[in-house]
Amino acid sequence: MSTPTPPSVLLGREAMMATYSPPNLAFESGRGVWLHGNDGKDYLDFYSGIAVSAFGHNHPYLVKALQEASEKVWHLSNMFRIPQAERLATRLCEQSFATKVFFTNSGAESNECGLKAIRKYQAVKAEAAGHNCVKNRIIGFSSAFHGRTIATVGAGGNPAHMKGFLMEDEGFDQVPYGDLAALEAAITEQTAGVILEPVQGEGGIRPADEAFFRGVRRLCDEHDILMMVDEVQCGMGRTGKLFAHQWYGVEPDIMSLAKGIGGGFPLGACLANDKAAAAMVFGTHGSTYGGNPLATAIGNAVLDLLSEEGFLESVQSRAAYLQEKLAGLIARYPNVYDSVSGKGLMLGFKCVVPNGDVLVSLRDDHQMLVAKSGDNQVRMLPPLNVTEAEIDTAIDRLAAAAETLLARAEG
Repeated sequence: MSTPTPPSVLLGREAMMATYSPPNLAFESGRGVWLHGNDGKDYLDFYSGIAVSAFGHNHPYLVKALQEASEKVWHLSNMFRIPQAERLATRLCEQSFATKVFFTNSGAESNECGLKAIRKYQAVKAEAAGHNCVKNRIIGFSSAFHGRTIATVGAGGNPAHMKGFLMEDEGFDQVPYGDLAALEAAITEQTAGVILEPVQGEGGIRPADEAFFRGVRRLCDEHDILMMVDEVQCGMGRTGKLFAHQWYGVEPDIMSLAKGIGGGFPLGACLANDKAAAAMVFGTHGSTYGGNPLATAIGNAVLDLLSEEGFLESVQSRAAYLQEKLAGLIARYPNVYDSVSGKGLMLGFKCVVPNGDVLVSLRDDHQMLVAKSGDNQVRMLPPLNVTEAEIDTAIDRLAAAAETLLARAEG
């Protein structure tokens, strides 16, 4: 029998699946809004790991919470009670519409839990009434992003994300974001619920119109279907309120959270009211890591910071300052920057030039980190505790990038 040829040894990034294409840049350390790169340069981080590092890097209170938790029990699974998780769940319920919480490790998992809860609610209701027809279809919206699992890709409805993965539509329908008439027309006897982002992120930073958002709640009530909000990116103080839907005076039935809830540590949560949570009984869902002592200890520390008196108001104040400065920047460079949209410190500015050119110039020429978004936008998600002085530095670097791009165009 011949000896099989051993695979070639791959080193570094070659050993990883090619699902990402990062630049040849890594970071060795960070503090606050600054990151120190392996190139010896300091970078202004207005990206926050896609809104994850809600209080920047190496925040002393979060570091202390992690150190103290790391000296205790890291993980148990949910075979035993976890006091840290119970405390965090209680606090989240006290500050929201919810009465029940399920902890996860990511936004996609939080959305999976919520989507399952929608369908399980309708299945239990149908069984109790003796109905053969179960409501199991869920309506999402155009330009949405809910994650990369099979179900969340189906809910998002992006053909590029679905290609090669979905055998069929997986029970999801999509209508244009903001179009209440289209939503009403799409609701059928098989509709179980609706999922939407109060502020869309990946498809372009777009806050929902208040009349539209309130209309979604009304339609859900009229048809006895569940309303789920995806606040994975826009929740946990990002918009200047603890939860983005609170701007609209509307309470959903289900809400997904992640990203900022752990301040950089993997943590997510699915929150639900009694109606939506009633069907999620023993054995219907689970997670090995979700809500372990280490993660929820840090989650409690993040909530401590968010709950400090006046903090969310300060987010709103700094957001207004940033938007004012961006408006001035657009007026100075109308051939590069076009308009600003968003809510709180979740902002996108549309570009006249390709947004990728702006991102690369900011990163490589002026050491500032931002992200791209749909509609040719550059997305800015600075730490929630960013200062006005750091905002001024960001505006200076955005102006410098505009000058660089204009000079290159002329050359």
